[in-house]
Amino acid sequence: MRWYSHLYVGDRAKKDRYRIIQGVRYGKLQPEVYVITPPQNGKNILEIYPSAMLLLPPYRDEDYLVVGIAVTYWEALEVVGRIVDDLYRQTGDFCLDSLIGDVEE
Repeated sequence: MRWYSHLYVGDRAKKDRYRIIQGVRYGKLQPEVYVITPPQNGKNILEIYPSAMLLLPPYRDEDYLVVGIAVTYWEALEVVGRIVDDLYRQTGDFCLDSLIGDVEE
């Protein structure tokens, strides 16, 4: 799993940011935690996954780039809104690759 160096974090997730990141990295069950990634199919701008979904066999071995984390689905929607807003302001387009050029392992 790779992490965006300027990770977007929801307001409720800020206080537990490091616990959430470590939980996702080490495959711990975290109810209500969502991760935001670039699309796997190329047709969307972003995708939102419950962190528990990443523990299932079809998803466990995938190499995801996490660009945002949130606690609750509604917060994840707010974070996605912020990412899309920043994306459009900085690039004038909705091509996520131009915003997330720097990635950390």
